[in-house]
Amino acid sequence: QSETAVSKVGVAKPVPFSKIDLATDYALAAQYLGMRFVYLEAGSGAERMVDPRMVSRVSETVDVPVIVGGGIRTPDQAERLARAGASAIVTGTVLEQEGPGRVKQILAALKRA
Repeated sequence: QSETAVSKVGVAKPVPFSKIDLATDYALAAQYLGMRFVYLEAGSGAERMVDPRMVSRVSETVDVPVIVGGGIRTPDQAERLARAGASAIVTGTVLEQEGPGRVKQILAALKRA
């Protein structure tokens, strides 16, 4: 994974995309600590989105909504994440760079999911 604004400014150490069990454990701990949702964040402007397998495993494990953001640029990507169990999708960079037309396409894909 490349460095993102969140990891640089917040000095955050991201969970590697390949460590699905670690992300699942972290999400479950967050739920047990009283968090009302889990946010799986690839980073603003990330080159890759969160792996749908990670989204699926986390959403199957926790009883709180799973929000996914970062690296989501196409309707297909958004639909895959929704089908994997994402409760909400965050697509800020795509709105800034491509405008509302692309966001409408993503919304249509989410409705299909």
